[in-house]
Amino acid sequence: MRVRHGWLPRLFDIGLWLVVCAPPVSAAIGSDGPDAVVAAVGVPLLGGAVAVSRRWPLVALAVPVALSLLTDPKMLTPAYWAALALLGYLAGSRGAAVRPALWFFGAVAVAGLVLCTAVSSDLWGWPTMLLTLLVGVVLPWLLGRYRRQYADLMATGWRLAERMEHEQQAVADRTRIRERARIAGDMHDSLGHDLTLIAVQAGVLEVDPTLDARQQAAVGELREAAGAATERLREIIGVLRADDEAPPRAPAEESAEAVVERARASGVEVTLERAGRTENLPPMVALAVHRVLQESLTNAAKHAPGTAVRVRLAREGDTLRLTVANDPARAGRLPGVASGGSGLVGLDERVRLAGGTLRADPTEDGGFAVNAELPASGAAPRAVGTPRPTTSARARELAGRQIRRRLVQAVLAPLAVLAGILLLMIPLSLISSVWSVLDRDVYDGLRTGEPRGEVESRLPRFTRDGPPDGTPATPRGQECTYYSTRFMSSDGYRLCFADGRLVSKSVVGHGE
Repeated sequence: MRVRHGWLPRLFDIGLWLVVCAPPVSAAIGSDGPDAVVAAVGVPLLGGAVAVSRRWPLVALAVPVALSLLTDPKMLTPAYWAALALLGYLAGSRGAAVRPALWFFGAVAVAGLVLCTAVSSDLWGWPTMLLTLLVGVVLPWLLGRYRRQYADLMATGWRLAERMEHEQQAVADRTRIRERARIAGDMHDSLGHDLTLIAVQAGVLEVDPTLDARQQAAVGELREAAGAATERLREIIGVLRADDEAPPRAPAEESAEAVVERARASGVEVTLERAGRTENLPPMVALAVHRVLQESLTNAAKHAPGTAVRVRLAREGDTLRLTVANDPARAGRLPGVASGGSGLVGLDERVRLAGGTLRADPTEDGGFAVNAELPASGAAPRAVGTPRPTTSARARELAGRQIRRRLVQAVLAPLAVLAGILLLMIPLSLISSVWSVLDRDVYDGLRTGEPRGEVESRLPRFTRDGPPDGTPATPRGQECTYYSTRFMSSDGYRLCFADGRLVSKSVVGHGE
């Protein structure tokens, strides 16, 4: 753990020490005897705990826990409640691991059981001690733990979001470059075809006997220029093409019906609807339509196999709209089919450079739809601009879910411990009923005025968990203990002591 040095942390530690020492100092001033000694010794010990709380937060928390247990096994020591809460919170916020803290709390619970049974002979003091430990130490520790996890998750989420943005930007840039290279390949195919026709026609004219020598030489130069232009175009496109990309193919001149029929042949249920004049489109627009339709049907077959796909190609004025929508997936994506996640980016670049827009969104019924709007009149392509920025919403959403889950755990954990303590009281009640039964003959043999030590030597080790219902108030100046008359009895024996002697005994409860 990194420990910060500087005057501000030191001032914080000094202030913390003054806060946690104020209650013990007040208790030492207002009392005498062992309690005053313990309170006075607690001041320097708490100072040492604060000093090591940054490097060893659990060691620092152990100091007020030990002082509280030594003062009262039930930990009902208001003088150390502030120290328990504050150092417990710091232990949760500064401790990186959870397991040492769980072992620590378990050890404290076991120590409290030993002290309540062996020292104070009060078995029912242990649930009280557990409740005090839960409320005074564990809850502040959970709050500190939540604070640390919140800060860590937020920092991790923002780092992840930044890295994702860079990676997404890089993937999008690479996809756009590859798509432009494909577009350049299509241009090569189209222009190469036209230049080849020009060269062929020039070759025919070159041997035309009706032309004179000067005209034939000019036509020959035209033929050679067309061939050289075709070769240079092929070389340039080859440089733009990626190393692992296949050479450019002949431009896809198949119609939308042909693409749909090929998809049907592969098992996809596709319907095609045309509206308006959707034939004889400009080359760039036709290629964009072909690419969007082909990629959308491929994605539907990958990610929503077995669903129906609806294709609509409509023209409204100078706008051509292509919609490819599929029904909600029934069986998930095809097994073993990987997706690079950049197909839609390439389609967007293809459509954008053709002067249109692309939108891909889930539908209200759980399906997915790809919508492309293109200029049907073959308007000039849009200039290449700044790529649309990516967002880190997914990373922030993940961090938010983790934070909410930690918060739920911080709320449910104390409730679970409290439920465990309540369940623990059932066997404790049975054990207490057995171990707190005072024999009738022993009770009859007790005489008022006997020293308390002699009386207690004949009594059970444990007392009842409290006085029976209907018991009169304890007389002033006396200390009374209660024992069961028999197992699970609602009656009990009351023995009251004053000045170290037994001053009264009585049967209390409903059967007195």
